[in-house]
Amino acid sequence: MPPQNPASPIPAWNSGPGLAFGGDYNPEQWPVDVRLEDIGLMKEAGVTLLSVAIFSWALLEPREGEYDFGWLDEVLDSLDGAGIKVALATATAAPPAWLVRKHPEVLPVTAEGTVLERGSRRHYSPSSAVYRRYAAGITGKLAERYRDHPALALWHVDNELGCHVSEFYGDEDAAAFRHWLGRRYGSIGALNEAWGTAFWSQHYATFEEIIPPRAAPTTLNPTQRLDFQRFSSWALMDYYRSLLAVIREVTPGIPATTNLMVSSATKSLDYFEWAKDLDVVANDHYLVAADPEREIELAFSADLTRGVAGNGPWILMEHSTSAVNWQPRNQPKMPGEMLRNSLAHVARGADAVMFFQWRQSAAGAEKFHSAMVPHGGRDTRVWREVVALGEALKRLGPVKGSSVESRVAIVFDYEAWWASELDSHPSEDVKYLDLIRAFHRSLFLRGVGVDFVHPTSDLTGYDLVLVCTLYCVTGAAAANIAGAAEAGATVLVSYFSGIVDERDHIRLGGYPGAFRELLGIRTEEFHPLLEGGEVTLSDGTVGRVWSEHVHLAGAEAVATFTDYPLEGVPALTRRTAGRGAAWYLATLPDSDGIGRLLDRLLAEAGVGAAAEAAAGVELTRRVTADGRRFLFAINHGREDAAVKADGEELLGGGRFGGLVPGGAVAVIAED
Repeated sequence: MPPQNPASPIPAWNSGPGLAFGGDYNPEQWPVDVRLEDIGLMKEAGVTLLSVAIFSWALLEPREGEYDFGWLDEVLDSLDGAGIKVALATATAAPPAWLVRKHPEVLPVTAEGTVLERGSRRHYSPSSAVYRRYAAGITGKLAERYRDHPALALWHVDNELGCHVSEFYGDEDAAAFRHWLGRRYGSIGALNEAWGTAFWSQHYATFEEIIPPRAAPTTLNPTQRLDFQRFSSWALMDYYRSLLAVIREVTPGIPATTNLMVSSATKSLDYFEWAKDLDVVANDHYLVAADPEREIELAFSADLTRGVAGNGPWILMEHSTSAVNWQPRNQPKMPGEMLRNSLAHVARGADAVMFFQWRQSAAGAEKFHSAMVPHGGRDTRVWREVVALGEALKRLGPVKGSSVESRVAIVFDYEAWWASELDSHPSEDVKYLDLIRAFHRSLFLRGVGVDFVHPTSDLTGYDLVLVCTLYCVTGAAAANIAGAAEAGATVLVSYFSGIVDERDHIRLGGYPGAFRELLGIRTEEFHPLLEGGEVTLSDGTVGRVWSEHVHLAGAEAVATFTDYPLEGVPALTRRTAGRGAAWYLATLPDSDGIGRLLDRLLAEAGVGAAAEAAAGVELTRRVTADGRRFLFAINHGREDAAVKADGEELLGGGRFGGLVPGGAVAVIAED
């Protein structure tokens, strides 16, 4: 675990005795009598924080320049009277019909040239000057009107930026892309060098000749595609910053955020860059009901969110009480699963638990999406579980502001993810997340905490560092990783790492390029496997997807390939590096092989589980700046499970008795 940060003041959005609790509130969908009922129900559930006005622009400004804030005044006053804080949205996530009718040029355009029309949401381009002007206008009106409202504790800027559409290919987007490239490269000559335009006669004489990577006859320039992905993330972030500037001018003392979508499925935005402009990181996460190990994917996403947050506390701004509406088959959550999901996010750093949404809609595209108040009202399992969760979060006040204990780091880089999955690579089966998720799963099953870190992050304090498929890496980042091994960490680097620089140019002289010296190896040729192919290692591990012809250059072979044409060729190597060690893995092992390798790495690094526990118990520990330790034990099985821990059990009260009931959660304030 990195050095603890000193205790910071508790923010207004989390000023209650427990952890913040609530969700999206859309009162504009309901008559006044239902809104009045909502206040009583919110008090019963223990709600303390609500996001308001996310999709209300068309009601706040029903016609251009004509405003109706009366209903929102009433709602905010009522919430303040109930002691509930508000994350007030800028209302810009869906432009009103009058705006699009007057200015259809704000609509997004796909790579194929299709204009995406209104009638849904997120129907605008972030590079549209017209849309930015109107969005800044409504944001400014909201900021001026509610700047001194006592309920206002946080700004919720737009909503799920990059959702549905994350790349924009219209003429205004093309112009913005060219300006971005001009700032990045300074000259057209530098761009031609970076893009390797001598290939396929792609040389440019001026920036004006450049267009986005629209639909083309065959494979597009890979560096152009990589730069367009960088630009697309930046363009949405620049739009966020434009609204943030309006808010800052009017309400400089109110923190701001936007809800990210950090998960194992979201690759379009570089959230490590985004976090630099967020006062607190907020995330939305939804389970895939068909995933039999969905609690592990949840843990992955929560750990990655915490990594984006610099390993500090964050807000779970959306998840579901039960079923969603957008999967092929929308199963409800099982009894107790919502509590386990919520507290699993808390165990991995969340200081607020929020849902989409407060009251289940009676109409619209999300009417079958579950909510805190379901269609059936109070006499439902979902409502009873919501009330129970509110009570649990009140009891977890002592955890507020603490950090998650981790001595293992997984290096994670969105640019490497983008670059590693471009066209014309050795194998389309190489997926950036495959090995990362395999190691994370194995750590989860062993009860070992792990942080996700950017390649340039401070690696001090980590005893084991896993570097998986880091295909694209800068020299500085490679040196940072090597420095961790020199300082005493065990570092493992996997296949297809260190291959290219930040321009997507091959590092010549033999693979794995940037890591050859650290690892003491040299690969002369890749041997990707055919679809469904396998290789066997001398230690019994079965490998998939990848193999390669590795030569030792200072390292020792720990395991070798046994199959033609690589019999006897190193597949797993180790080299002493300074006070630490550097390992290389040249294939994607099966789950048993991952487990055996991880056990060996953990033993060498001196890292163990958070506690002794029966199989099926998820373990995580949070630690306060003054050293108080809280062990979270989440039993995903249906039978009681033993956990070896001593201390007060915060949820049930009294001393922890050593057993966590089936489907339950224990939070132990350790002695």
